[in-house]
Amino acid sequence: MKSRATANWSGDLFSGSGTTTLAGSGAAGPLPVSWASRTEEAAGKTSPEELIASAHAACYSMALSNTLAQAGHAPEKLDVEAVATFVKVEAGWRLTEMLLSVTGSVPGMSAEQFAGAAAAAKDGCPVSNALKGNVEITAEATLV
Repeated sequence: MKSRATANWSGDLFSGSGTTTLAGSGAAGPLPVSWASRTEEAAGKTSPEELIASAHAACYSMALSNTLAQAGHAPEKLDVEAVATFVKVEAGWRLTEMLLSVTGSVPGMSAEQFAGAAAAAKDGCPVSNALKGNVEITAEATLV
């Protein structure tokens, strides 16, 4: 499977703008992007970091669902939020942290078991593996 996205940009970095499209699936886009949506305020536009956070949330929810099912506890529901931190460091602008927060309804599982499964899924998620070594990834799990 190969996934495909496209982007276009007009103007300089700071005053220009562009769009990005999920071209392979056609599921979203064109989505407006700008430098200000990355560093100041979204104002109805997205950013590469938000798209990475979205991909990470989706991937992590699938990985955790599989981890739980393999342990005999298929989840009723998982709600995942991913928060990407994009900051200026000495070397320039970097995506430095990703916080994954999951709330799950998983019958027959203790909070400790759920936290362990959440940590294992973080380490097994393909998007986590793509970011590993470059981005600090933290997972918080709440069982309801």
